[in-house]
Amino acid sequence: MTAAQQPEDARTGAQEATSPQEFTDLKEALASEKKKAEEYLAGWKRAQADFINYKRRAEQERQEYAATANASLLQSILPVLDDLERALAQIPEKYAHDDWVEGIRLVERKFRAVLEANGVKPIAALGMAFDPALHEAVKQEKGEEGIVIAELQKGYTLNNRLLRPARVVVGSGTTETEEEVA
Repeated sequence: MTAAQQPEDARTGAQEATSPQEFTDLKEALASEKKKAEEYLAGWKRAQADFINYKRRAEQERQEYAATANASLLQSILPVLDDLERALAQIPEKYAHDDWVEGIRLVERKFRAVLEANGVKPIAALGMAFDPALHEAVKQEKGEEGIVIAELQKGYTLNNRLLRPARVVVGSGTTETEEEVA
């Protein structure tokens, strides 16, 4: 066999090897492999999306855990702020402008600033409509129905979530003139 005959024989052999049946089989195998590749790609994309969602959820849970841990600490600090406010409210007028009283007021303002910097905000209660999600009704007295007429203990939110409800007195809907008439 000469070198010139080999390529011709190879071409003839290649043509013989690819009969119409084999060609159809190869097309089917290719289509099958393409389908598998598409399925693998779709599965990979789903896995990638699931992983991205997992990372987002894990980060969100971590942030919620940190906020919850802060909430516990902040709840234990709020009674100290309440005591400080009560002490400042009871200072006799003759000492109200003394330097030591101003120093205590400064400490109280700094305390509030630190709480606000950490997302703690007081709940508005006095004169507002009673909201069971924010207020805890301790008693009911004469006054406009459903309106908070006194605040016994301030309530606070932490990053727009309830930290401690405001303890309030709610109006019953009766006034002093109505009771005098009856």
